[in-house]
Amino acid sequence: MTDIRIALSDKAIAQLPTPEDGWYLARDTELKGFFVVVGKRKRTFTVQGDLRQRGKRASSIRVSIGDATELTTRAARAIAKEYLAQISKGQHPKARLDGKPGQTETDGNSAKTGATLKHAWERYLEAHLIRKGRSEKTISGYRDHVERLFAEWLDTPLLDLATDPASVAEKHDQLTKENGPYIANGSMRTLRAIYNHARKTNRSLPRDNPADAVDWNQEERRNTGMGAGDLKGWFLELASLDNPIRREFHLFTLLCGSRPTALQQAKPEHINFRRRTLHIPKPKGGSKRAFDIPLSREMVLSLTRVLRFGRQMHPSQAQQWLFPAESATGHLSETKEDRAILSKWGNDLRQTFRTIATAAGVSEFDAKLLMNHSIPGVNAGYVTRHKLVEDHLRSQQQAISTVVFSALGNSLTEQEALINWLSRGASRRAVPQFRLEPNTLGEQQERIRQAA
Repeated sequence: MTDIRIALSDKAIAQLPTPEDGWYLARDTELKGFFVVVGKRKRTFTVQGDLRQRGKRASSIRVSIGDATELTTRAARAIAKEYLAQISKGQHPKARLDGKPGQTETDGNSAKTGATLKHAWERYLEAHLIRKGRSEKTISGYRDHVERLFAEWLDTPLLDLATDPASVAEKHDQLTKENGPYIANGSMRTLRAIYNHARKTNRSLPRDNPADAVDWNQEERRNTGMGAGDLKGWFLELASLDNPIRREFHLFTLLCGSRPTALQQAKPEHINFRRRTLHIPKPKGGSKRAFDIPLSREMVLSLTRVLRFGRQMHPSQAQQWLFPAESATGHLSETKEDRAILSKWGNDLRQTFRTIATAAGVSEFDAKLLMNHSIPGVNAGYVTRHKLVEDHLRSQQQAISTVVFSALGNSLTEQEALINWLSRGASRRAVPQFRLEPNTLGEQQERIRQAA
């Protein structure tokens, strides 16, 4: 909707139409610079004026007064007059919130009020993300939001964003149209976190977070998991992949329900063949969330195959990575597939694991432990997870793998693609030139065979 001019009153504001998308301004015909920002969920009294320095216009700022449902129009207009008077003198109305005497000029010389988004981001990156051991993927996501999507704001003081929430709401609308609703919401959550972090050490910033002006896009969980009846077709799709390492990666993702990014960085040394576990040292949440994946018989066989394929296809990278590849990192770093070739991958398989776990009779509590989810409640803190891995959780893992392979029925003995892939000794026939170095990988493979 386009901006309008009306004589603002409580009744007039209550009758203003709600926009279908974005927001618009209802400007007061009585007091210049006084208006209401009308959004889908919120209506905010606001003023706008020109800050002047040495008689010259320095910048135009907007300052929120308050929610129209909490303030009367008469009270908001009185505050607006006071704010506009301060702005005309070159003083920011919300530059001082700590009760100390004196007004802070918005001249860019103050280290506190002039702190830019770039400065706040650098401190948040170092003090919050890196120091707390956040993963590279998490940091990369935040960096993309700030340094790409908010590039034009990097040199903008946080105070300017705080006093012009309409521009933040407008940016969210723009990102929604250009980048999609999920990215738009995610970027604004990043901005909100950085602002809140900055305000911990800078109480001169307004308490109202500029991201609060956003009308959040609706987000829904993607239900893309498979049921037992879908697995036969998916296995035939997977068997057709030319790269056997990628094939085993997707199968192992399905059988363990782990996040793909955690598996990508798995190393052969993380496998404990005697305990039949795969250690994940740095999952989502950092090293403090490290855990062991118990291995079913089918998972052990999958690891056997991928170790063989890795040693043959990428002998150098396979010394370090469980799923090696010719990439900058030396391991699989991009595991997306053409959906016309493989219909389900990534988090689709994580959802499938959770779905099959229910069909296998695995309790919700055990499924959360297997997937390394946080367990709510006080009693969960008394559960020692690693004490359950080698007995109880492995039996639950085996139950899930059994349901997965049982869903294939006679296909394992009738479909040539599956026979060539999953039958006994198939991986040896597929890599006739494969050789094991003595006393290293050969010993590991022997332990796997014994464990299976």
